[in-house]
Amino acid sequence: MDIISFPVLISKEGKWFVACCPMLDIATQGRTEEEVKENMADLIEEYMEDPDTQKPDWDTIMSTSVTMTSVPVKIRGVYRDTKTSPTTTA
Repeated sequence: MDIISFPVLISKEGKWFVACCPMLDIATQGRTEEEVKENMADLIEEYMEDPDTQKPDWDTIMSTSVTMTSVPVKIRGVYRDTKTSPTTTA
């Protein structure tokens, strides 16, 4: 059995943690960060074991790198009446 680390993005949306794996185009949720990580690991395992799901080839999996970055965007008027600047939210 091979162990592969897949890039996963986790965010908090209200009371839920949401995780997505862009490489496989799948997502899941959980009540805690630990739960969402476990749910994602289970989902990836199921995805990879499903014979009917098209998977990326091995070279793509091993050569993919993910960079987390922020992109500044001008937002006009949407947050005008809020007390918190949108740049301070995660």
